[in-house]
Amino acid sequence: MISVVIPAFNEEKRIERSLIALSNQTVPRDQYELIVVDGGSHDKTCQIAQDYADLVFVQESERVAGARNDGFLRSRHGLVATTDADSIVAPNWIEQAIGSFSDPDVVLSFGPVTPIERNDVNRRYSLLFNGLIKFGAHSRLYYYTLGCNTAFRKDALLKAGMYRIMDAGDDLEIAVRMRKMGKVQFAPDMKVGFDFRRYHEFGFWNTIYEWYYIVLQGGISDKYSYTRREYQDDEEHVQV
Repeated sequence: MISVVIPAFNEEKRIERSLIALSNQTVPRDQYELIVVDGGSHDKTCQIAQDYADLVFVQESERVAGARNDGFLRSRHGLVATTDADSIVAPNWIEQAIGSFSDPDVVLSFGPVTPIERNDVNRRYSLLFNGLIKFGAHSRLYYYTLGCNTAFRKDALLKAGMYRIMDAGDDLEIAVRMRKMGKVQFAPDMKVGFDFRRYHEFGFWNTIYEWYYIVLQGGISDKYSYTRREYQDDEEHVQV
């Protein structure tokens, strides 16, 4: 059995499609729980979520990483997974996530992304993302674990300290610590449809540059003028 944690903030336009996909899986619905952690939405996000999720509550910790952690702490099962409120998981996503832990030494599994809106630009983004994911997984130089498509063995995750509260790169940083707890595994059939709209809004290469810039500097964005211009404003709307 598995618990799925979905952080959300003002996602009334997209969260229903995400929860419908999560509610219609190849695994029976009573074999997993859905937990929506709301960041203080001002729209109907919570109202919509209550129609599908087993648990909906307002986060207490800071930022998206904190929302995930709050959800993990209130989860009931030995496996936990996380995805985004604007993502659409494949019909067998939960089945694939559970199956990826058949090896008892695996403590983290992650999969690829596909664009929800299939156009040439998004396909290029997807190719780059999945290229980074696969290269890291096969080379073991790093693990490009996106928050929209990651699953954990809960006891190992708690022992590792869960997600670090940082401005960006928390989903990559956690893999660095989890690999000390056991195996980190790429699951190629654990697929999630990803919404690339934020990359269009901020500019793809600006966002990638910003993401790596923050990660390399320890995850604290307030020091940098470029970050203050881009992420500080976004933080007011996306994170708590």
